[in-house]
Amino acid sequence: MNICVFLSAADLDERYTRPAKEFAELLGKGGHTLVWGGSDVGLMKVVADGVQESGGRLLGVSVDFLAAKARQGADEMVIAKDLAERKRLLLEQADAVVIMVGGTGTLDEATEILELKKHGHTDKPVVLLNTAGFYDGLKEQFRRMEDEGFLPRPLTELVFFAEEPVGALAYLEESQGIE
Repeated sequence: MNICVFLSAADLDERYTRPAKEFAELLGKGGHTLVWGGSDVGLMKVVADGVQESGGRLLGVSVDFLAAKARQGADEMVIAKDLAERKRLLLEQADAVVIMVGGTGTLDEATEILELKKHGHTDKPVVLLNTAGFYDGLKEQFRRMEDEGFLPRPLTELVFFAEEPVGALAYLEESQGIE
């Protein structure tokens, strides 16, 4: 399975890097391909290293103004002209999406895939990996949106909230019929 991971390129604390590395190793050992923003820095590097070291493939989609930070030695690397094209290419290559900890770029990517799902333009499974409770506030906001009628579909049809990496990958594999 091609699993797109939206996540930060920042250097982060061990409470975020440890679960990210754990997920990456599970992904690689499962024979999956990481589809990611292509950067070789911060949490993006941690995940790419973990996937590659565990036998998985790397398919990166960087963007022109960040191409200097693109990972050398990825199995495949595409350079998009802008962020909109990057998001489109990432989603085109993905069978499923995992949203890890990140900043505004990650949030932008997350809301795009959820908006596409909301309107029935994709049925790809989406997991929000809520490492160390990072997305507790967002989870609460999504529930409020659902409760107050802002979502035309149940929240459970849009996104699966996982607290641990093993649960995230298990959900994705089950949704794709992988035992």
